[in-house]
Amino acid sequence: MLTRLEVSGFKNLLDLTVELGPFTCIAGENGTGKSNVFDAIQLLSLLADRPLMEAAQEVRGTHSERHGDARDLFWNGYEPGEHRMRFAAEMIVPPEPVEDDFGRISEPPTSSFLRYELELGYQPPTGAEKIGRLTLLHESLGYIRKGDALTRLRFPHSKQRFRDRMIRSKRYGTSFISTSVEEGDPVIRIHQDGGSRGQPRPAAASRARATVVSTVTSSDDPTILAARREMQSWRRLALEPSALRSSDQYVDPRSIGPNGLHLPGALFRIALQDTDSGDDPSRVYARVAGRLSDLSGLQVRTLDVQEDDVRQLLTIRLHEISGMVLPARSLSEGTLRFLALCVLLEDPEVRGLVCMEEPENGIHPGNLPAMVGLVRDLAVDPTGTPGDDNPLRQVLINTHSPGVVQLVDRGDLLFADTEAYKAASGDVTRRLRLRPLEGTWRASGTRNYVTKTDILPYLETPPGAQLTIGRGAA
Repeated sequence: MLTRLEVSGFKNLLDLTVELGPFTCIAGENGTGKSNVFDAIQLLSLLADRPLMEAAQEVRGTHSERHGDARDLFWNGYEPGEHRMRFAAEMIVPPEPVEDDFGRISEPPTSSFLRYELELGYQPPTGAEKIGRLTLLHESLGYIRKGDALTRLRFPHSKQRFRDRMIRSKRYGTSFISTSVEEGDPVIRIHQDGGSRGQPRPAAASRARATVVSTVTSSDDPTILAARREMQSWRRLALEPSALRSSDQYVDPRSIGPNGLHLPGALFRIALQDTDSGDDPSRVYARVAGRLSDLSGLQVRTLDVQEDDVRQLLTIRLHEISGMVLPARSLSEGTLRFLALCVLLEDPEVRGLVCMEEPENGIHPGNLPAMVGLVRDLAVDPTGTPGDDNPLRQVLINTHSPGVVQLVDRGDLLFADTEAYKAASGDVTRRLRLRPLEGTWRASGTRNYVTKTDILPYLETPPGAQLTIGRGAA
């Protein structure tokens, strides 16, 4: 669970700090850079799994395309001078054993409340190279003591059922990953969970092609491995109608992809998993159908996954009260997106952070309460104990819909706009600003908030503007 994100030097994120709870809605006009927060989270997730340049090329470019030039990710990317971007992520990792890349089960992490810091630079092309590359300048993984958790976790939660269950700390002294400068070059070291036992393993950062976290694949370093698994679980959903309408072959994966692909296979797996505990798979289908019936205009009796053994295909079918049977390819875009989220709600394997842009797209205004309620229910309930019935799952959405803003709890809202910013070089640019609503937990101890009067013009946008559907550059 990502509880705090700090970013500077990445696109228009300059000295940005944001605290995250189980559910967060970032609201604002298109073009402010709301999606850049998603891009920063996605980059951290990719860097925990892939080489630096491969991860960078997967992130959305400033022109909503993939670019081969790493400078596209820096706020001053194509200007002369030094290029640096810094990230810090505070996270709660499950205090339980983790499976490594070789199928071995590790010990539980020594600490479950962690702070990861990363700094990347840019090296221009040399010799036969045509594009520059990212360089690793600093990487560290530290821990946050249990006694400090109360001041670091400010969102409403249960001390007994949530904080005491999730925050473990047996670490004293050094970090798990540290960086020092030796003879002018950064050197990164891994420190074993046993503390002073064993010698730290050094590596020259200047020659690194990947982050240290991404190279920890075995159970020998359980806390670093747990942090890597947490960052790998941060996903960005961009559900596409063509993917959601697709049937699955028997050999296809059984997990929903970022674009919604493999929805039938995922639902089929979840239903069969229930039979392992003695439940009828139809119970899963009934729960999904019951939630889907929250959409007005749908006459849902039930749904199921058709198994076509001849063509070896899995297809979701919706059974209406009238007796009509509709395959997924016949459903509207909004219904399909809602259905995909209903399936995610049932999937105990979906943990970590889920980022979604404009979940209201394709949804009739009358169905906004059902969509907002569903998205909110995807997130963990911090007043209860995380577990199979309350997965440690976090949701971050952005929107430009006043209708969504009116339905979201006040404490879950952040309002996005831009402001002038003067960099250390003297250059003036505009950066993203995220502000909470006055009187909410994020506004405590700061005057950097918005009032109801400030957002009144936004909430009173004419009805026609509320229905605007589309993806801007944000």
